[in-house]
Amino acid sequence: MSEEEREPRRFTLKEAERTRREVEPILLQAMDCRKKITELDANLAAVAQRIMLLGGMIVPYEKTARLRLEREHLAESIKAALERIEATGCVVKDLDAGLLDFPALVGNEEVYLCWRLGEDRIRFWHRQDEGFVGRKPLDPRDAGPEPPVQ
Repeated sequence: MSEEEREPRRFTLKEAERTRREVEPILLQAMDCRKKITELDANLAAVAQRIMLLGGMIVPYEKTARLRLEREHLAESIKAALERIEATGCVVKDLDAGLLDFPALVGNEEVYLCWRLGEDRIRFWHRQDEGFVGRKPLDPRDAGPEPPVQ
């Protein structure tokens, strides 16, 4: 069975909480790389703008090459981090917001347990067709016992 044909992992609340704690540092690393890429893109855009406005200007090749290489490394770091997170069965919904979803069953319905960076634990869920705006408070009875607070 190919990877695409496999059933997605379904988490209990306890499993999702454990996975969240494991992937949070990886998510933070990816978010930091994303922020650095944004800064590098601004620097590269400024160089391009100066070249365009000052046609014939001497291009700072070494600096530009260094910036592009750094950007490439950061992009690879983000890709690797996202692959590590998604290998757990968790879904990265928004890297800028630090938003993660965990496929689960609530009742007999396939849903996502939803967590955003800054929240102390998973407290919400939403149907798979709703997204973040459809978040509802979790009833711990629906997704198993609540994890211990650490």
